Amino acid sequence: MSERVLTIEEMAAGYDNVAVVRDVTMHVDRGEVVALLGPNGAGKTTTLGAISGIVRLFGGSINILGQDVPKLRSAYLVGQWGVVHVPEKRGLFFQLTVEENLKLAPRLESGNTDEAYELFPALKALRNRMAGTLSGGEQQMLALGRGLLAQPDLLMVDEMSLGLAPVIYEELMPLVRKVADETNAAVLLVEQHTDLALAQADRAYVLSHGDLVLQGKASDLLRDRHLIDEAYLGAEALDQDPAVAGSPAADEAEAPGE
Repeated sequence: MSERVLTIEEMAAGYDNVAVVRDVTMHVDRGEVVALLGPNGAGKTTTLGAISGIVRLFGGSINILGQDVPKLRSAYLVGQWGVVHVPEKRGLFFQLTVEENLKLAPRLESGNTDEAYELFPALKALRNRMAGTLSGGEQQMLALGRGLLAQPDLLMVDEMSLGLAPVIYEELMPLVRKVADETNAAVLLVEQHTDLALAQADRAYVLSHGDLVLQGKASDLLRDRHLIDEAYLGAEALDQDPAVAGSPAADEAEAPGE
């Protein structure tokens, strides 16, 4: 049986006195890729922030490898428990070189950055380039490479495809699966491109307006896209809007007339 790395029970979290997510229960095991999906504003980034200890927890619990997250400082989560959060803006130091950014990885052993270059060979030729001069895809590779060097037990990646051309993020997405398979890290992936995320994931959860509305095996959800569409928009909206792709109404509207 796989080791449980992340366990969330009935979590409510948000900002000031407003809960953005409510009653969220989920888990991620070692070596597993779990996709966290949902429309804009659903609470995906807030969930990652709560796990990282930077967003206020109002209720419920978050547990990393047996440790209660709200009782730990964020720096301790990274350094001691290997929680690595790659934010949607990538969190790079643009005035530092690729090599210097990599050497800032927490838990980096002896300053050895070779593992990042093995996973992302394109970075090796750029090791002396300033991070701010890299393309969006190169910056994303650098952010993931630095996260890998931190030897994560839990790797959280927020919107890896943000700002990237389709051909670039289609090449990058399988690397998330590779990280999980080769390092045995638990990976929690927030991604707006649902099909690409589900193709690499083992399981998925879907948030809508702060509530967990759907969960299941990624292969099942990928095979029956109507479940995802319904979770995003609601069953009533699907029945009323024939323009929604994947709904029975859409199929009927697109069928040639008899």
